Amino acid sequence: MKRLHLHLGVSDLPRAVAFYSELFATAPTVSKPDYAKWRLDDPMVNFALSTRVEKGLDHLGIDVENDSELDQVRDRILRAGAALLEEEEANCCYARSRKHWTADLDGTVWESFLTHDAASNYGEGPDVRVLREAGAAR
Repeated sequence: MKRLHLHLGVSDLPRAVAFYSELFATAPTVSKPDYAKWRLDDPMVNFALSTRVEKGLDHLGIDVENDSELDQVRDRILRAGAALLEEEEANCCYARSRKHWTADLDGTVWESFLTHDAASNYGEGPDVRVLREAGAAR
């Protein structure tokens, strides 16, 4: 089962968490001083907020449940002729994951990932500017 992932940058995390907690009728699954995440079943979404990225939509993604699903998404990206950045051992957003990154024709970044475990620090994501440029150049 796959879950849509949305990552938004916000300027005031406590106020944003209060708003989205009310909207989703539940508290975040993960709550840190600079990051919050809801992993919801209705709607099926992994929704993240962060003060570490620019305000607004940072990226979209597909949150998968196993390696086979992640490999299927990677294969679809490659069949689409898109540039692909693979991270076998990522530490980002307080999680340890296996990830693939790409961008659509307008430079919108997409992340597909399988989370294995929690991490004690936020970590760092890759520099996806080259993917944005590659997507726009197709």
